[in-house]
Amino acid sequence: MALEWYFLRVQVGREDRIRESMVRRLKQAGIEHLVPQLVVPTETIADHRQGKKTVKRRKLYPGYLMVQMDLSDDVWFVLRETPGFGDFVGGHTQPTPARAEDIEKVLSTMDASKEQPKVAVQFKKGDRVKIKTGAFENTDAVVEEVHAEKGTLDVSVNFFGRPTPMSLGYWEVELT
Repeated sequence: MALEWYFLRVQVGREDRIRESMVRRLKQAGIEHLVPQLVVPTETIADHRQGKKTVKRRKLYPGYLMVQMDLSDDVWFVLRETPGFGDFVGGHTQPTPARAEDIEKVLSTMDASKEQPKVAVQFKKGDRVKIKTGAFENTDAVVEEVHAEKGTLDVSVNFFGRPTPMSLGYWEVELT
């Protein structure tokens, strides 16, 4: 049994439901052992809204699934006949397996974000923001530097006519 990875095109926004449907149909056909992994490529994102930290899943490639399988006619038929399935990526008549380094890159991105969720960045250098909390509440500032890995911003506040540097969390400011 030669297991290879393939990318499938599916309907955007329905990746999880299509995946579940494929798994169910493979079990009904009794060939789930030929498809050990059927993955929706996602990453974990940490976001701060209104002072609360939320963790969400974000699709790396909307409209795509990754499948590790032994591509037999039975498997191909079950996957192809699943509602929402588009086609295989690569190869016009026979599906082309994905390169090992591409699969490794996606899987390592998924694993890394589970251990340390990425922080959703909505600010960039030069943005004008308003401070929402603390002693400088309702004060305007300019973003000088973004520290995505820490979830902080270095901003410059005009205080008594002089620019004063401050370090704030994403959740402590909003775009103006």
